[in-house]
Amino acid sequence: MVLSRSVHGVLPIVMGSVLLATSCGGGGDGKNAQARAARQTAPPGRYTAAQLREALPTELVGYRRVGEPESGEYGSLRGIQNFNQLRNEITYDKPQCREMTGAATASDTALRTAPAAVVQFVKGSDQSVSTTLMAVPDEVAERHVRVRTPEGCKRFRTRIGRRWSEHRVVEAGAGNVGTASRILGVSTVSDNAAVNTWYAVLRGRGYLATIAVYGPKVTRAEAEQLARQTYDHAERVLP
Repeated sequence: MVLSRSVHGVLPIVMGSVLLATSCGGGGDGKNAQARAARQTAPPGRYTAAQLREALPTELVGYRRVGEPESGEYGSLRGIQNFNQLRNEITYDKPQCREMTGAATASDTALRTAPAAVVQFVKGSDQSVSTTLMAVPDEVAERHVRVRTPEGCKRFRTRIGRRWSEHRVVEAGAGNVGTASRILGVSTVSDNAAVNTWYAVLRGRGYLATIAVYGPKVTRAEAEQLARQTYDHAERVLP
């Protein structure tokens, strides 16, 4: 899923780390971020963005990769910058739900300067996966794993221009991937078209990973399977 699709169809709050998909595929800004990442020195016990880029999955069963991975400071990634700009165009029927679901990592100032890397894969014409790795302290990763959506935000509506979309959040609770994990689903209906996004947020050894699977038929089981592939690969590669 790319950002333009969410603007014209299904909607950005359903993107979580999928918003990072727009940062994949090269471009001048991405190359600059990768050059900065290559020069970074990791703080004690932390990974550099370049190391995280190497730890991203190179293939996912049933999917093909889109473009090249991007790495750098989390807040400098083009997908994050585009998403934060796009959020200003969104009207919420419940303003208190603005930071719910996938927007949580994008708006967390504790992650802004974290070394990060992201890659996108697609299946067919209507399904995609976006995977992000961020080097953060364990307490920050644990906080994101433990987040739960308030009852009042499990159903809300958003508008871009004159188009309204309805969202329903499903908290699937703790997952069984990584040191700890959280599974979340969001279903969106816009102009009688329905789409699902399932997120897996997991904590590894010194990093936080987010996996977002988008499409009309995606399931929790598929999201967890892809999260497990991501985690297993990262654990093999990272020192």
